[in-house]
Amino acid sequence: MSLNARSCRSLLTSALASALLALGSVAPAAHAADSDTVTIMVGGINKIIYLPAKLAEVLGYFKAEGLKVELQSQPAGVDAENQLIAGAVQGVVGFYDHTIDLQAKGKEIQAIAVFCKVPGEVELVSSKAAAAGFKTMADAKGKTLGVTGLGSSTEFLTRYLVDRQGVASKDYSLLPVGAGSSFIAGMKQDRIQAGMTTEPTVSQMLKSGDAKVLVDMRTEAGTQAALGGLYPAASFYVRNDWAAMHKDQAAKLARAFAKTMAYIGSHSAEQIAELMPKDYYGSDKALYVEALKASLPMFTRDGAMPAGGPETVLKVLSAYKPQVKSAHIDLGKTYTNTFLSAK
Repeated sequence: MSLNARSCRSLLTSALASALLALGSVAPAAHAADSDTVTIMVGGINKIIYLPAKLAEVLGYFKAEGLKVELQSQPAGVDAENQLIAGAVQGVVGFYDHTIDLQAKGKEIQAIAVFCKVPGEVELVSSKAAAAGFKTMADAKGKTLGVTGLGSSTEFLTRYLVDRQGVASKDYSLLPVGAGSSFIAGMKQDRIQAGMTTEPTVSQMLKSGDAKVLVDMRTEAGTQAALGGLYPAASFYVRNDWAAMHKDQAAKLARAFAKTMAYIGSHSAEQIAELMPKDYYGSDKALYVEALKASLPMFTRDGAMPAGGPETVLKVLSAYKPQVKSAHIDLGKTYTNTFLSAK
């Protein structure tokens, strides 16, 4: 190799090393910027039961607390839960019952703000199946029932409702069909004869005449009848170790959601609908408002866990989940109201 070639190669190597060094020097800063963002996974962001997540954002409550929050969406709560356990997100908007189920598996997560006193879920039966004699959950034998995902809260609740009517798990099938349009398609195509879903899908299917209500858990009375007590459901939960290490962020998030719950409790369905993105209600805003009106009573006013709720959830899960029944569940580790009033 000539002297000139060696010199050129030396210059290129030096330049490359300098460039890599420069990149390395800015990488920690970029990482630090990313770490300032709290990523929250929502188990279906346009479901009305999870309305407080988007509402807190559009009302500016996250920003007012000095938080930078990124909302992401997964169609099933179980997928969001997996993201949390893996550390890919800092929090999840999903059903409280996952905190109990996961504790039985050795994982500790806790709800730091509770949105709903009741599931807000409805077991719909297709009009075709209803006409053929599917009138109660006792008629589920030989049928396929839709859930958002296997391992989801809709599976927990569906199994409990069917088993309570004396139908063995081997005598019916569960099919994951997601939510919204995929749920509607599953029922219209007769892939499921009944299924569990939330607003606004419930109102859409009732209006179209494609389904009828089998079990209604949008109200306290309906939930008491179906489950024997209040069933705190939609909530914001985090890993217990994350909350312990990020008490300031946890308190700010809980306060933002507490303000959101107070807003929901003091404003009309029409006022709330005005704040939501158009893709939440599509071409039928009036239907969305009606779905909101049907849903507003299920929300808490302050984000606090309703008394007796955790015990009902534990009872339901223990009824058919041997791992939960045999575990010593410490309910005090599955939720806390502490961050709601933390300064």
